[in-house]
Amino acid sequence: MDASNLVNTERRMLRVMQDGPDSKWSLEEVLKACDWTDQAVVVGAGQGLADKRLIKVIEHSQIEVKLATQGQLAIDNGLLEARLFNWYLESNDPSMSNLQQSFEKHEAGPGIGLLKKLGISMQAGKFHCDDNAIVEQQIAKRTKFLNALPCSQDEADAELLEHFKGRRNFVELVITTTRTWKISKSGLKIDKNDLVETEVINQITPELLQSDNWKDAEFRAFDVTLESTTPRTGRSHPMQSLIERIRHIFLEMGFSELVEDYVQSAGWNMDALFIPQDHPAREMQDTFYLDNPKSLQLPEELMQTWSAIHRSGGDTGSLGWGGEFSNEISQKGLLRTHTTVNTIQHLAANPTEPCRMFTVDRVFRKEAIDRTHLPEFHQIEGIIMEEGANLQMLVTTLKTFYAKMGYPEVRVRPAYFPYTEPSLEIEVKWRGKWLELGGAGIFRPEVTEPLGIQHPVLAWGMGLERLAMLVLGLDDIRQLYISDLEWLRNQPII
Repeated sequence: MDASNLVNTERRMLRVMQDGPDSKWSLEEVLKACDWTDQAVVVGAGQGLADKRLIKVIEHSQIEVKLATQGQLAIDNGLLEARLFNWYLESNDPSMSNLQQSFEKHEAGPGIGLLKKLGISMQAGKFHCDDNAIVEQQIAKRTKFLNALPCSQDEADAELLEHFKGRRNFVELVITTTRTWKISKSGLKIDKNDLVETEVINQITPELLQSDNWKDAEFRAFDVTLESTTPRTGRSHPMQSLIERIRHIFLEMGFSELVEDYVQSAGWNMDALFIPQDHPAREMQDTFYLDNPKSLQLPEELMQTWSAIHRSGGDTGSLGWGGEFSNEISQKGLLRTHTTVNTIQHLAANPTEPCRMFTVDRVFRKEAIDRTHLPEFHQIEGIIMEEGANLQMLVTTLKTFYAKMGYPEVRVRPAYFPYTEPSLEIEVKWRGKWLELGGAGIFRPEVTEPLGIQHPVLAWGMGLERLAMLVLGLDDIRQLYISDLEWLRNQPII
């Protein structure tokens, strides 16, 4: 390294330290040798040289014992035990009542305990001391200890230090750090002739450019490879950043976004998707049913169609589920349990128009909160409805999406879902293991034919939070929504 990127203070300090290559330079020694008066200049120059590895910073920390508030009062007014013992020596009536009259209440109470610990006892209602000299010696030691402060913990009398640490606000322990500097091998290699202080231009201004002064001047070099602090600025939450990344990928793949309401009927949420009315997912412990609105009006014709499909399969060739179908159950209001309810509504409104749609939005289920479950979470949903849509197109689309998310290794496995056939589970390879990230399939005829949908519908869904845990390296889903500012600040931008 040459000296071109050194400022003048760094040049002067390094030049001085080259004269003592084996020395450890203290702050005072650098101040004197460099003819400086400001300690901040030494610290700044030293840090700059250390960052460039031209000198080494040696730090030594020690614990210093200092006077606290009560300790300083004891120095100014005398220790309480000293004043109490003087009272004892001078009093004609060293009784308890006389002590309480001679001292404030906040001193008399603790003072009695101090006297007892010094060996002064009560006899016939009066204080009595067997050996005044020993008590005076103990008090003198305590007074001398306080007067000697501040000092390092190593120099302090351990027994007296423990005594005063047990008395509130008498002493405090403060960690102090002293710094010395030693020139490194790299610093010694720099030619002293290159350490001559020159006029260095740190900032280019219009006035400088308009003059000729810059032509013979030296410009300060900046090392862009040095580490810098991260600015504490506002930034998107990692979940919001991930949602925007997913939106961008789907839009890039030619999809359109679909946004619909949280509140839906059980008919659209479940009946339209051929989920039987006695399915466990409909139970109160799994679904948030609403008191307001308690029910949502649905067209009679639509409910008759769903009823026929569920009871006997209608005209689809299916046998249906059998049993009864309740219009009342179908019209119950609820918070949607998946975003498929919105895609099926879009298809019902546009049964003949080919489309590629996606949504990333919230869904609600009565889940007990733990490290992998939340009652409110996000779902990523996608559909393709067009002539000739098939299973190979579905698998290729999923592999393309996950590859763009950074997971090139994707596989699918056979699965079962009530409203798709065939059905697939999607797995990605992560840290050498296959992890399930979602489900997919082709909508069954019982779902599409009653709504007049003309072409095959490829559909898939996955939990956003599960994907976020992979991307962010988390093992607890709750951390995504805890207001931990330090964690949020240190997260990489997705």
